[in-house]
Amino acid sequence: MLLFSSMNTATTLQNPRTIEYSREKRPGSDFLFRLFLILLGFLLLCLIVLLKSYTATDFRKDPIILLYTVLVTTFELSRIMSAMLFPSIRRKIAAAKVVRDNYEPTASFVIPCKNEGEAIAKTIDKCYAADYPREKLEVIVINDGSTDNTAEVLERMKIKYPDLTVVHWKVNRGKRHGMAEGFKLSKGEIIVQLDSDSYIDPKTFRKLIEPFANPEIGAVCAHADPENADKNILTKMQAAYYFMSFRVLKAAESTFMSVFCCSGCSSAYRREIVVPILDTWLKERFLGLPVTWGDDRALTNWVLRQGYKTIYTDEAKALTICPDTWKIFFKQQTRWKKGWFVNSVNAAKFIFKREPFVALTYFYPLIAITLITPFMAVRAFVYNPIYRDVTPLFYVIGVYLIACIMVIFYRLIARENKYWPYMFVWSTINMVFLSFILFYALATIQNRKWGTR
Repeated sequence: MLLFSSMNTATTLQNPRTIEYSREKRPGSDFLFRLFLILLGFLLLCLIVLLKSYTATDFRKDPIILLYTVLVTTFELSRIMSAMLFPSIRRKIAAAKVVRDNYEPTASFVIPCKNEGEAIAKTIDKCYAADYPREKLEVIVINDGSTDNTAEVLERMKIKYPDLTVVHWKVNRGKRHGMAEGFKLSKGEIIVQLDSDSYIDPKTFRKLIEPFANPEIGAVCAHADPENADKNILTKMQAAYYFMSFRVLKAAESTFMSVFCCSGCSSAYRREIVVPILDTWLKERFLGLPVTWGDDRALTNWVLRQGYKTIYTDEAKALTICPDTWKIFFKQQTRWKKGWFVNSVNAAKFIFKREPFVALTYFYPLIAITLITPFMAVRAFVYNPIYRDVTPLFYVIGVYLIACIMVIFYRLIARENKYWPYMFVWSTINMVFLSFILFYALATIQNRKWGTR
């Protein structure tokens, strides 16, 4: 039932002129559309209350399911309310006395890659096309033991961009080591971490850098969308999930300036904060073995641990490639679950001391709900029907009512986005399958293989 348990993932970049034209053309229609959505949302909230009231009359029959659904419903709605306050974060930063005018620090792109011969050239081109002074940009690529034509492509790119820094490793060491190598080689005040198949829209690059004018900001996460969203139903489903994951989950966290995972595909860090802790970050272990996944969550945790703020911005737009087959998708989800669990355990050790309000109202409830959800799904879909002759009807209705609320918020903030219907597909897949992946992830937690996209 939990729609957004982890990360750490949308719309395609829209044409601003098209959006502006439609708003100028039909301002009355836009107002009526928003009013309709607000009224519909209120109606759905009433239906949720009625559903809970009805199931409450049967409280003695299954009080656990009732308490769980009330907890999840309250939690999901609270995140939407927090996300609605997200624009205030921009005003906080802009109004801060520490913000400096004409802030333009040096920036280094760090891109670890393995077997990305088809995508890496485009990523590098987009870095050099950033709307930023060329002399203040640096691009570093770590070729982590590629066995395809990645090395040849990178050498051709060095001819095109003589100042491009390329490090070739003959033996694969892992993404975390590739990131650390690039971070150590970098000279920029701000380090921009990119996946090899991801890039930031050059026109919005400055929006990723601007928040660092506030010295309290240690990391900034861009808004990422799948570039291959239209390939099939799986990618469309992920496009909807990415958008809501960033614009609801990360926006809600950003309201308190405590984003817990600055996405590995497109985030920026203040160099002076992360470089000193790289060796410790590299040596992180769990149950006696090195941690090979969740590098972005772990690095974000270190920024928070040192007392700095982490935020998300929807003004810096990034595009990435999401899995387009179910096999690769499930491997990715398993890896994400492992990374989420390990880093949540680590963050739980310090987050209350640093941010007690966020810890009690958001972080700890999120961990509890995520861990409980698979057991509640088993209870609703397996135990109750077989042993108690109780159908999961109200459980399912509750899931889709919450999905409807999410979609209404989706449409309010991004009317031009065409992927919103696939939120219902995501909710279905999450309800009947993804909730159970946590069992498999925990059962195989000692398998530290990266998996593949």
